[in-house]
Amino acid sequence: MQRFFRSPRFLEIALPIAAVLIAFAIGGVLLALLGANPFEAYWVLLSGAFGSINGLTATLTKMTPLLLVALGICISFRGGVINIGGEGQIIIGALASTAFALWLRDLPGWLLLPLTLLVGALGGAVWGGIAGVLKARLNVNEILSTVMLNAIAVQLMNFLLRGPMLDPDQIAAGTNIAQSEALPRSVWLLRLAPPTLLHAGVILALVLAVLVYILLWRTTIGYRIRTVGLNPSAARYAGMPVPFYVALSLTLAGAFAGLAGAVEVTGVQHRMLEGLSGGYGFSGIVAALFGKLHPLGAIPASFLFGGLLVGANKMQLTVQVPSALITAINGLVVMFVVASEVYVRRARRRAGREAAEASLVSDTDRASAEVTAGAPQTDSAQLLE
Repeated sequence: MQRFFRSPRFLEIALPIAAVLIAFAIGGVLLALLGANPFEAYWVLLSGAFGSINGLTATLTKMTPLLLVALGICISFRGGVINIGGEGQIIIGALASTAFALWLRDLPGWLLLPLTLLVGALGGAVWGGIAGVLKARLNVNEILSTVMLNAIAVQLMNFLLRGPMLDPDQIAAGTNIAQSEALPRSVWLLRLAPPTLLHAGVILALVLAVLVYILLWRTTIGYRIRTVGLNPSAARYAGMPVPFYVALSLTLAGAFAGLAGAVEVTGVQHRMLEGLSGGYGFSGIVAALFGKLHPLGAIPASFLFGGLLVGANKMQLTVQVPSALITAINGLVVMFVVASEVYVRRARRRAGREAAEASLVSDTDRASAEVTAGAPQTDSAQLLE
């Protein structure tokens, strides 16, 4: 029994759950220090996210961009690179899709909508590809480059929304609120449960999760991406162009984040405005890690963290605690989940060594037995002679 509880398979399931529980326990202490009842606060959080139709639809709406970003994170991490640039890629994807939809607003909706989503994905892919090329060709640390590209994307958004893309109605009214003109209705994603915000983007995200799983585990490209991530030297020795797959991993991650921005514009906001990224670029990393960097595992993880975002707003209004506390809890979850992943990897390596040692001992015993069985038997009578 003790061996079972120490097995990597059990730890892979139990430790992430324990990480969330520990994070919430520490969050409960913080709530108590703020003068709130932790049990009441968490009940409000859970009921607000999952206790009603409105809560569930809001959770699914928040889950959609989280899942799309998490899928990109799964690809980049499997390729051995870390994408911290989801926020900037979401912004660029949203800007590109908004500009495209407004520019070609007279196109029929059946053509304009998919093209708008595609342009958003391409915008994010370009933004992620910049970091990918820098990493592949010049060995620039992708964490630094993606974080810096986030800042550039924010400044570009501020410039465009206060200048070339500013809503003409805002200019006429003299309010100058930093937002774009509303997108044409032909490019709005279908609402699945009106009057809630739940839109068809959630179906697209779920389909893409399955496709990413197929890409990573059922195609040659996915095999090479994972090989480069596991052992670049072995991949290079096998003839794989390692720099290409490093750049490709970050480019695909950027494409999914850019698509998340396009989906948020066409499905929820229907215009580009400041703060549209909503921290999805960072929360998507949490969801991907909690989902064990597996596209299908990212689905329930994104649903969970989407619920946390929805419940945080309800908790802030009801219990009167700052919503930044949920950000702190998310950070604690990341810390504990990453720590648990490190522990599981060590346990897996230890189990591998033990299995190898047991196999070596077994082979040695078998060889000894064979030698003993094949040795000539000495008769006791011969010894006496």
